[in-house]
Amino acid sequence: MSSRETILTRVRAATRDTAGTPAPPVPRDYLRVHGDRSPAESADLLAENLADYRARVHRTDDDGLPELLMRLFAERGTNTLLVPAGLPPRWLAAVDATRVHDRAASTPYDLDAVDSVLTGCALAVAETGTIVLDAGPGQGRRRITLIPDHHVCVVRVPEQVVDSLPQAMERLDPARPLTWISGPSATSDIELDRVEGVHGPRTLEVVLATG
Repeated sequence: MSSRETILTRVRAATRDTAGTPAPPVPRDYLRVHGDRSPAESADLLAENLADYRARVHRTDDDGLPELLMRLFAERGTNTLLVPAGLPPRWLAAVDATRVHDRAASTPYDLDAVDSVLTGCALAVAETGTIVLDAGPGQGRRRITLIPDHHVCVVRVPEQVVDSLPQAMERLDPARPLTWISGPSATSDIELDRVEGVHGPRTLEVVLATG
């Protein structure tokens, strides 16, 4: 008998008497949100926590968004910009960079050669400083935000900001490919030397755009 078969046999024996028994209810008496905040306070908390994760946070209104994006990509020296389907054309109105479309045929090497990627998001969590993407319009495939070195993500305030993870889970579809982003990609070795850009973008810039 293989090790796998041995383990499965023991699991079946341990659960034989519970077959068909409904799972016990899971208590959900935890706090759904920590504190009572106005939409503006939630946006401030989100910005604070994003900055703690070393994301670069920018704030603007809807009218100023195209000019801000133009400035961010110009300062970065972006020549090629990966653009997912469904991104509002107005966001790119002032950006001077060659558009690269999100294609299924693109290889990791193709994506690695792109200077920057611009996306929207599904929502953002204020208490954790987390951006969530679900491959919806303006977000593209998961890999386009994992391979390029520079990611700019636009969060619409207040409609895409929630306070807590329980609130986020209520609004997300678990069947969609969810990507949870808390700051730029980073890891540390045994000596706690931080290295960024290991399995995701080295630089994450988040634009909080008030409608």
